[in-house]
Amino acid sequence: MPDPSSLFRAIPSTDKSLEALRKALSMRQDELSRAILKAPHALVREAVCAYWDAMRLRVREGRVKDPAFLSLEARLSHLIRFVGKYASPRLQKVINATGVVIHTNTGRSVLAPEAREALQLAAANYTNLELDSATGGRGSRNSLLAPLLRTLTGAEDGLVVNNNAAAVLLVMDTFCKGREAVISRGELVEIGGSFRIPDVMSATGVHLREVGTTNRTHLKDYAAAIGENTSALVRVHTSNFRVIGFHKAVDTEELARLAHEHGLILINDLGSGSLTDFVAAGLPGEPTVQQAVAMGSDLVLFSGDKLLGGPQAGLIVGRADLVARLRQNPLLRALRCDKLAYAALEATLRLYLDPERARQGVPTVARILARRDEIEPRARLLAQLVQDHAGEACMISLMEGSSRCGGGAFPEYPLPTILCAVHPKETTPEDMRRRLLGLRPILIGRIEDNAFCLDPRTLEDEDFPLVASLVARALRDPHKGLG
Repeated sequence: MPDPSSLFRAIPSTDKSLEALRKALSMRQDELSRAILKAPHALVREAVCAYWDAMRLRVREGRVKDPAFLSLEARLSHLIRFVGKYASPRLQKVINATGVVIHTNTGRSVLAPEAREALQLAAANYTNLELDSATGGRGSRNSLLAPLLRTLTGAEDGLVVNNNAAAVLLVMDTFCKGREAVISRGELVEIGGSFRIPDVMSATGVHLREVGTTNRTHLKDYAAAIGENTSALVRVHTSNFRVIGFHKAVDTEELARLAHEHGLILINDLGSGSLTDFVAAGLPGEPTVQQAVAMGSDLVLFSGDKLLGGPQAGLIVGRADLVARLRQNPLLRALRCDKLAYAALEATLRLYLDPERARQGVPTVARILARRDEIEPRARLLAQLVQDHAGEACMISLMEGSSRCGGGAFPEYPLPTILCAVHPKETTPEDMRRRLLGLRPILIGRIEDNAFCLDPRTLEDEDFPLVASLVARALRDPHKGLG
């Protein structure tokens, strides 16, 4: 049993490690080496220290017994990989082959090319975000997109904040603070990350008056709950779950009529929200934003980065007098979007002026509407590329499968697809998945029927060669962890 002190002495100094790292990287021409050489020196030094700290922990745990294992000659290749991962930017590109179109873990919607161009313009230049081009004085960002929102939704006015939770917060604070809002018990939903809609509403000081039961709420339940302290009726789309069977909900027109008869407003939180009817994709007829406005909702709230296919934002459309009051709320400054979000959102909304262009040009919409027969030839092409790159390391097959909209939209309605299934020979699908998470860019898929599956629905054709290369690397890379 070696003396632990001799093992600790075998660990090279940070300076020697940095010098060996510099020499090794200068002789290599791969992407990883270039990335490390470009990284700030302080970050690289921190990474080297972290690597050897991990080795010291191994020594203390008795997992290292040979001093030679700790030499720079033995550890250098592992050190390079560790430093490369440690010193790389925390926000990394992910190739999404899961078939989940609005993938919350990866940032939800992919932006249209027009939105990316608008982002580049806004990022590289000053903009007229709050410049009145008529006077040269101060303008307001809060009315920038109002004309587009009016045209697209049929509402009298519109406003943008930084996400839909912010939209809920602003609306409830403006119209319901210190008063009651009536809501169906079946709509008090919790969505991703233990985020509860009623918690946001209650944070503004509103008292939520729950009516009905989990599965059935009638118009008379709302009517009986209205009192002198009632400020609004509230509808919340259940988004990521669905009640089926013995179920009853009041339609929006009836709810709006009841609200207006009592001098109240109807606040309609659509959650994902959409300007597109997805019935053509075999999905149920969910109300679009336009329909929610036409059915009498006074304020309609929805997300920008879900079914709309834009950047993260919360959109509020409705009556002009109500939106004007929202603009006067001091909270709006804390909830406003920056110029990048406005640029990408405007470019996305402009595509919807031509509905057919939106169906083809907004990636989220196009991917949801893609038919199985359109995906199958792409799956065959992907399968061939993966087989060519991976060779004998795996077998490839095509499998019938289902994609998902994601983002809490249409949770019970799968989208038929064809999967490229990778059957590794020397490892397991789970080990493949783990290795792919450690590569750059990161590739994510899903495991079904003991295969690592790639769904072309959420891939672009130009992704295919890189996907094939990453799969081949994951199949052949023998290294695990620190070595």
